[in-house]
Amino acid sequence: MLRLTEIKLPLTHSDDDLKAGILKRLGIVADELVGCTIFRRGFDARKPSAILFVYTLDVEVKNEASLLKQLKNVPHISPAPDTRYHFVAQAPQGLTERPVVIGSGPCGIFAGLILAQMGFRPIILERGKAVRERTKDTWGLWRQGKLDPESNVQFGEGGAGTFSDGKLYSQIKDPKFYGRKVLSEFVKAGAPEEILYVSKPHIGTFRLVGMVEKMRHTIESLGGEFRFQSRVEDIVIENGQVHGVVLTNGEYISSRHVVLAVGHSARDTFTMLHRREVFMEAKPFSVGFRIEHPQSLIDRARFGPNAGNPLLGAADYKLVHHASNGRSVYSFCMCPGGTVVAATSEEGRVVTNGMSQYSRNERNANSGIVVGITPEDYPGDVLAGIEFQRKWEARAFELGGKNYCAPGQRVGDFLAGRASTALGDVHPSYTPGVTPTDLSTALPDYAIVAIREALPAFDKQIKGFAMADAVLTGVETRTSSPVRIKRRENFQSMNTVGLYPGGEGAGYAGGILSAAVDGIEVAEAVALDMLKSVYETVF
Repeated sequence: MLRLTEIKLPLTHSDDDLKAGILKRLGIVADELVGCTIFRRGFDARKPSAILFVYTLDVEVKNEASLLKQLKNVPHISPAPDTRYHFVAQAPQGLTERPVVIGSGPCGIFAGLILAQMGFRPIILERGKAVRERTKDTWGLWRQGKLDPESNVQFGEGGAGTFSDGKLYSQIKDPKFYGRKVLSEFVKAGAPEEILYVSKPHIGTFRLVGMVEKMRHTIESLGGEFRFQSRVEDIVIENGQVHGVVLTNGEYISSRHVVLAVGHSARDTFTMLHRREVFMEAKPFSVGFRIEHPQSLIDRARFGPNAGNPLLGAADYKLVHHASNGRSVYSFCMCPGGTVVAATSEEGRVVTNGMSQYSRNERNANSGIVVGITPEDYPGDVLAGIEFQRKWEARAFELGGKNYCAPGQRVGDFLAGRASTALGDVHPSYTPGVTPTDLSTALPDYAIVAIREALPAFDKQIKGFAMADAVLTGVETRTSSPVRIKRRENFQSMNTVGLYPGGEGAGYAGGILSAAVDGIEVAEAVALDMLKSVYETVF
């Protein structure tokens, strides 16, 4: 196979046009072309009036070796890389020890899946409920203001990514194409095949629910085991080696290989690990608000006369501003055609996040507008970032009316420094509801100042971004984990043998795809170490 990149064609191109582009690039005639697979398809919207599709293709031709030699100096043509996944190990017959995976978000699911596919029969512990029961509990908060602290947007099968835009792209380095393995497994579980090649694939919550169930069934069919409503209360560590975990019901599960994939909101688990002196450190994260605009405004700004073209779908954006007070303000987790959702996991606090369905056809676009902070902003011990988050989440609860409604403000009022008494033409999507107020006390002063400076700057990039009736909803605090549970090159904790921190909660991922890839890498490390232990025992 040959890999062809930068094949550019207009939006209205046909399959024949694509074939003609391949033949022209290779300088061959039609009967020399055997087949073609789309590896990646994106678009170039720098000129909204002349948007182009940009293809990366894997092409099979006759006499490939001689053609490749002939074209060796032609740019954007090379041998296609091997993107298949290759297992690093296989569990030996009769292996009695079973690895334990704590958490069933993207990192935990893929760690469990890879271990199961290699025959290691993992036990996956999830503090929350199975995904369909969890979905009912989550809607209970959204529709009725009833929070279940153990079953919500943050906790339960599928992890926080289940109630999100379902974005499946990342900027991580992926030389082994583990992301391809992730996408392939998602397709097997029911995702549309287009996620294998579109440049910014996404799935959406409703589809993710069914996919998570199918992946669980696959793991179970391979000997894995899921235990829901099984929160880990303690980890047993002796002489720097993990020996097992203790559940809240007192049950002890023995294992010398424990994957920690708890997500960024497992605050009680972080406290337990700190008490057990597992090495971790405070890390930077970001705080801010959700902003909502009419999706049509974003479409027009990004796509011009091509706005509304079904081939392009709902437009997204990515914005950054370096404020004069030294703070960086940026858009985070942008959700085209989506909704703002209640994402708290603790009583008496309000947290926002963004979510989209696969269709992305809701009225509003939303994203986090967040400000970067560092441990210097919340001095104290390694867990001080958690208390920082809690402070502003509690303040949002108070400003919203102490009933899980969120505080909100029109952008025009926010920029003018006056409270909102009503909202305008942009109707906020957050449920249970939005309370108009003054957000100037919802975050630290330096964050408010930086966001007020950033919004007009963003308006210069996207006309209408600072429109008076756009809505800010507070607060966004769970952008990433406030701690990093540091690990060595073998993926084990710096000071606890057999403990494998992974994913967003450990500070090694940011999003579904990167967390899933990290889960694969952690699973491989666990498998190799388990094999090493077996061989050391035998020999």
